[in-house]
Amino acid sequence: MASVIVAGVAVAMLVSVLLNENLRWDVVAEYFKAKTILEGIFLTLWLTVVCMVLGTVLGGVIGIMRMSRNKLLNSIAGFYVWFFRATPVLVQLIFWFNLSALYPTLGLELPFGITFLQVDTNTVMTPIVAAILCLTLNEAAYMAEITRGGFLGVDPGQTEAAKALGMGRLSTLRILIPQAMRMIIPPTGNQVISLLKATSLVSVVGIADLLHSAQLIYASNYQTIPLLTVAGLWYLFITSVLSYFQSRIERRLARGFTPRNAVLKRKTGQLSVALQESNNN
Repeated sequence: MASVIVAGVAVAMLVSVLLNENLRWDVVAEYFKAKTILEGIFLTLWLTVVCMVLGTVLGGVIGIMRMSRNKLLNSIAGFYVWFFRATPVLVQLIFWFNLSALYPTLGLELPFGITFLQVDTNTVMTPIVAAILCLTLNEAAYMAEITRGGFLGVDPGQTEAAKALGMGRLSTLRILIPQAMRMIIPPTGNQVISLLKATSLVSVVGIADLLHSAQLIYASNYQTIPLLTVAGLWYLFITSVLSYFQSRIERRLARGFTPRNAVLKRKTGQLSVALQESNNN
């Protein structure tokens, strides 16, 4: 009975929205494939790809630092993750965009007051640079924890076996990385989707992403709701496509590897070793 009530309320709300004349579906259809909107989509996707690649690389390094036995490296990585995860992305973006208020110029100063390189901060910290820097640094903090979690999920016996064979740290990592990727890739897909939506924040610094492109249009024709609907539909479409590929990748990685299978394989291996030792004796 409860499911019927919930379904009825949901259908009523959906019909109310779809049949609302103020939504102006004709305007939505008119601007859905507008050049300005398509250019905004391209910039949104470009920002997502660039920041995700850079954030993944940086996050991987920081994640490995988090597992280091060196207390200094571990502390630096821990502080980085804590700081960028504890502050809102919008605050970080506005801070980087207004960096010139803190440092009017940026440069490399050598000992004895010798300035090797000096540039105006406003020249360097353009809106697009501020956006890439902000989203990359923020994404790296989350990817660091995902990377660390992936490595911690690998059977400790793999590391012990590598040490027993006299392998160094880098050689051990080459063995662990392929196994850790099984646990790193699925949450990374979620981060790609989250980053895609987070790019909408760059509109506050005047970058013509998908949301800002819609804002520019409704600022001139006053069709606010229809243009926001256009942006929302595009975000829904893109995230749905990404979610589809993410689910396909997860299913592929999960083939023959489930918690139950992993336990059975481990027990089977232990039993085989025990039987072999028994036969030898």
